[in-house]
Amino acid sequence: MTVRLTWAQPEDLVGHELRQAAQDGRDAGDVERRWYAAGGAPAPERAGASEVPASPELRALAERLLDELASLESPLARDEPTDLAAIRAACPRWPAPRTRPVVLGPERLHAAWLGRAAGCLLGKPVEKLPLAGIRALAGATGNWPPATWFTARGLPDKVAAAYPWNRRSAATSLAENIDGMPEDDDLNFPVLALLLLRRHGHGFTTDDVARLWLATLPAGRVFTAERVAYRNLLDGVEPPLTARRRNPFREWIGAQIRADVHGWTRPADPAGAAEQAHRDAVLTHTGNGVYGAMFTAAALAEAAGGETDVHGCLAAGLRVVPPRSRYAHAVRLGIEAARTERDFDLVVDRLHSVYGDTHHWVHVLPNAALLAAALTHADGDFGRSVCAAVSGGWDTDSNGATAGSLAGLLAGRPAALPEHWTAPLKNRLATSVPGFDAVGFDTLAELTHQEVRRP
Repeated sequence: MTVRLTWAQPEDLVGHELRQAAQDGRDAGDVERRWYAAGGAPAPERAGASEVPASPELRALAERLLDELASLESPLARDEPTDLAAIRAACPRWPAPRTRPVVLGPERLHAAWLGRAAGCLLGKPVEKLPLAGIRALAGATGNWPPATWFTARGLPDKVAAAYPWNRRSAATSLAENIDGMPEDDDLNFPVLALLLLRRHGHGFTTDDVARLWLATLPAGRVFTAERVAYRNLLDGVEPPLTARRRNPFREWIGAQIRADVHGWTRPADPAGAAEQAHRDAVLTHTGNGVYGAMFTAAALAEAAGGETDVHGCLAAGLRVVPPRSRYAHAVRLGIEAARTERDFDLVVDRLHSVYGDTHHWVHVLPNAALLAAALTHADGDFGRSVCAAVSGGWDTDSNGATAGSLAGLLAGRPAALPEHWTAPLKNRLATSVPGFDAVGFDTLAELTHQEVRRP
């Protein structure tokens, strides 16, 4: 039996790093020629590992080439710093520190937790599927544009065979199968961030994040950049090098899905939320990958302040992102597309024409554009927010989760969310985080509220 560890085999990482180099404008032509001349393959398109292991010689070459690629300078580096001081210097409209007291009760946090869970669960059965498959599956059951959970009931055999549901998730995330919120990294990480704050407070360090992961987070329940960084920690590599060493996923979506609690617990303080998210994100990500976490945390902090709408939240998020960065461009593109096109399918088609052929489905940039477009187009409506985010494809469960988090927080209380989205959750979360399995969302809200009140 051959064990193929996804997102970690050196021979599978080279192709991803070559793609990232092309996006960065780094000249990797010589490395690319040597890799393919030696029999190397492109990165797996949708899976995390190729089926056949490489020879020892090819794997050794892959490790050397990954190091060579990391040493190539990006012409975009000046506009996309990772250091917090440099990020702040690049942001002319960096938010001022909070000066007024803010009242944020557990009810609003409860709605945010429920929203994140419902949006994630909606996207789980179609994760990894191409856009055409999502449209076909929903359309064949009369649910396009999506307005409720996906279902296999009434699905023609031909469509089911052409576009199989996500095999890990269908058993717990189709309408007929939902029985509480199943385990998912998009919920594990917010729980872990809550545990981080309970142990270390708002002044936690990146090293605290690393130690908490090693003590509580199963290595098999992290993916892409998080898995590479976890492996680097086990190899004795210290942060923030953990984010850079042989990590072609450092600008993917992983840090963005870890940011919610940092925003929820800093109401009306987008700058503080962004700085908190930055300390978490640099364990695993750089540049645009870090901006995804900062943008999300800042937008949620603005929402938690209770004095703006979804458009104001997106604007607050942009204030903590370097304006010349590709992340800022992606968000602005998503907002502009949603404002100028009434048909959301056409918005999605436009975004896929920009990113679909160049970026992996887990990369942060296409997902940032889609998230911003979905939230803008839905104009604060919860159901439309999560359905639009999922209907656009790419990282469906992650985008649904973040859209649901923001829309739920803006809704203000669990009762403001439609019952058909919240009732199937049964106030029960399955999680890999020790001590929290089967926890209720009301309990999570109370614990999160305690961290809001912490000095």
